[in-house]
Amino acid sequence: MRAEETTAKLIRAGLNLIPQALSIYDRDLKLSVCNRRFQEMFDLPEHLVTPGASFEDTIRFLVNRGEYGPVDDAEVAVEARVDQARAFRPHYMERTRANGRTISVEGSPLPQGGWVTVYTDITEIKRQESLLRARSAELSGQVLSHAEQLAQANRELAATNAALEEAKRELTEMEARTRLVTEMMPAHIAHVDPSFRYTYSNRRLSAVMPGSLSNIVGVPVTEALGAETFARIEPQLSRALQGEASVFEITHTPSGRRIRIALTPDRTGDGPVNGVYVLSMDVTEETQARAALAQSAKRELAAQLTSGLAHDFANLLTIILGLQGRMQRLPGLPPDAADLSTATLAAARRGGTLLDRIAAMSGPRELRPTATDLRALLSDIRAMAGPTLPEGLSLEVSASGIEGPLLLDAGALQDSLLNLILNARDAIGEKEGRISLTARPFRDTWLEITVEDTGPGFSEEALERALDPFFTTKGGEGSGLGLTMVYDQAKLAGGTVWLANSAAGGAQVTLRLPLRAANLGAEPRMVLLVEDSEAIRTEVREMLRAMGHSVIEAESGDEALELSRLPGIGLILSDIVLKGGMTGVDLAERLAEEQQAAPVCLMTSLPPADPLRARASAFPVLAKPFTAADLAAFLTLREAA
Repeated sequence: MRAEETTAKLIRAGLNLIPQALSIYDRDLKLSVCNRRFQEMFDLPEHLVTPGASFEDTIRFLVNRGEYGPVDDAEVAVEARVDQARAFRPHYMERTRANGRTISVEGSPLPQGGWVTVYTDITEIKRQESLLRARSAELSGQVLSHAEQLAQANRELAATNAALEEAKRELTEMEARTRLVTEMMPAHIAHVDPSFRYTYSNRRLSAVMPGSLSNIVGVPVTEALGAETFARIEPQLSRALQGEASVFEITHTPSGRRIRIALTPDRTGDGPVNGVYVLSMDVTEETQARAALAQSAKRELAAQLTSGLAHDFANLLTIILGLQGRMQRLPGLPPDAADLSTATLAAARRGGTLLDRIAAMSGPRELRPTATDLRALLSDIRAMAGPTLPEGLSLEVSASGIEGPLLLDAGALQDSLLNLILNARDAIGEKEGRISLTARPFRDTWLEITVEDTGPGFSEEALERALDPFFTTKGGEGSGLGLTMVYDQAKLAGGTVWLANSAAGGAQVTLRLPLRAANLGAEPRMVLLVEDSEAIRTEVREMLRAMGHSVIEAESGDEALELSRLPGIGLILSDIVLKGGMTGVDLAERLAEEQQAAPVCLMTSLPPADPLRARASAFPVLAKPFTAADLAAFLTLREAA
């Protein structure tokens, strides 16, 4: 408070040094400050020169004292002068007071509201003008009149200059605020003249297009952006200089970012184009999201078109797989027939893989563990990935400490490892290098598979976000879903994924999956098989009997409910789509309500997006088509659970 009082005293002391009378009133016409000369000039009492004094009270005091000459109605005169003050318009005038002295009154509004007035006693100047007029008869009245007008014009000019200075200050502040706003925008904002030179730019160009210049005012566009990027936007710039606005997108090759550019001609009305306003934004993530949405729409359409066909096709393949499996077990089968049967089984399995891909279009992929020879799987991956690698880039594959088949989703694991190998290839580029894939058991609990390369490694941002959906370092050319798919498949299998950089600097991706031996010798039990297709029921029955199980059969849900009450039922395996009004899901839910002791498993050829299959998520589901090995693995996992 003392500092404020000291400042106020210093201000009043400075104002008292001014020879003119000065007063400042705020927007409510209350006195903010005045100097001593103001009080002395108008002989004002102390309460009217105290901060907070009312302008209206001061005018009333002066009117009643005759400062403005005789008036018919004092209150009307006061009101008129208060209304004039509230208008806050600059003015200059001269008037003769009741005491005979002449003063000039110069008023100017303040930007924040309020009013400052300067009163100057010009009595002596007026007397000199009168003497000059009286003693200079030789001067024409016209010359003297012009001199007086010039003097008054000079005083008015001084007042106008003060107002212009205030306007200039406000414009400077407005420009500073505008520049601050443009710097805060997450976009590059600039102006280019007809010669393709920047006349204005905020400092965001290098953030939007990494590798570009930052300080570009006065710099040609081709120099600021680079010749390749300029060549892409030059046609649109030329059209904008002809008056045609446009919005378009380009891929910024040096950074791989997707950039949206808006060009607006700089012209007034129908006048000439003086340049182009440029707005550039990084829309890489938006572009990736659009691509993902478009892909989702395609997948949804494909799922709707193929779900019905996939159902029937899966049932057919299940029958084919069962028949060929039985044929291979026939004693004395000729070698040629065995080869044909093997080829038929391979073709049917490829058809099953195709159905898996169709099903994956409409929803998340389900886990399909089967007895898998890991060494053979890795050998197949080497054979498939090898031809895609450039010369000078080698692929090393090794597995140690793994004996016998493992329960793995071979298709999902194959897709994941191929994805990682191709990512490593893209990171290394055309240079010589090495990709290594190693597999080993970890603490007898996990299967640990590591893919390592000699590329540049992960950036800090990639280490943090590479597993997020749609994150990519490939700009518009990448979907950002590859590593996310790898992570999702690992989590679905009960494992996880780690990203790191190796000691040599290359990228390192490690998958850990549950280590489960494919023990297909499940304990024999009585199985209630529920299937409305006789052909499929026959094949599944033979698969179960070959595993040592005994089987009783039902065609409908109602029949299955009755049979489920028989003693000794150890497992109920039902198709989802059944004859009659009860589905396999309805059957499973009824059995759960009745607290049936035997576990209930379902099988189906419906795609994952089908609403009926979605209802079955509370129960184990085996997707058709399946082989005897698939069924054995499925039942083994259910028994382990």
